[in-house]
Amino acid sequence: MISLRDFEFRMTRQVLRNIDSEIHLVRGQRVMLDSVLAEIYAVSTKRLNEQLKRNRKRFPADFAFQLTAQEFMNLKSQFATSSSHGGKRKPLWVFTEHGAIMLASVLKSDIAIQASVRVVRAFVRLREMVAANAQLAAKLEELERRLDSHDEAIVDLFAALNRLLEPPEKPKREIGFHVRERSAPYRANKRA
Repeated sequence: MISLRDFEFRMTRQVLRNIDSEIHLVRGQRVMLDSVLAEIYAVSTKRLNEQLKRNRKRFPADFAFQLTAQEFMNLKSQFATSSSHGGKRKPLWVFTEHGAIMLASVLKSDIAIQASVRVVRAFVRLREMVAANAQLAAKLEELERRLDSHDEAIVDLFAALNRLLEPPEKPKREIGFHVRERSAPYRANKRA
């Protein structure tokens, strides 16, 4: 068992490593690897997976799932060093935010409970960042639409100014002789 003081030291190291960077997107869900959660909860990966197997009913597919070989290879290519999670003989388990919370409850230690709060905060912070990015994207789109309409108005304004600055066209005179008399009205002969 690890002491609370050692745990705080590890968590300080972990915060420096930044929990946020350990959250990955797999199958459209934000997840953390079993080995990362084991380190955060100050237990071995083996013990963490044992608790998962003993309490399997508490972990439906949207809480925890095993990575396929292809998913593992895709995820492994994102790591800075391949040795950090390489050499695994069994498929890796990954946990969603809810799975990480449930994991803390089955591990039943003060350290796991404190660490789960930090993990949840990391997931929440990530969710807030995604929401902020969506709001920012919406605002940029609105601004772009406004600028587009302003651009059209500015183009129309310059076109009108150019028309005003151009000298008026003088009517062209026709070539030839023109008589300026009133012509007699046309009358049709009536035959009776």
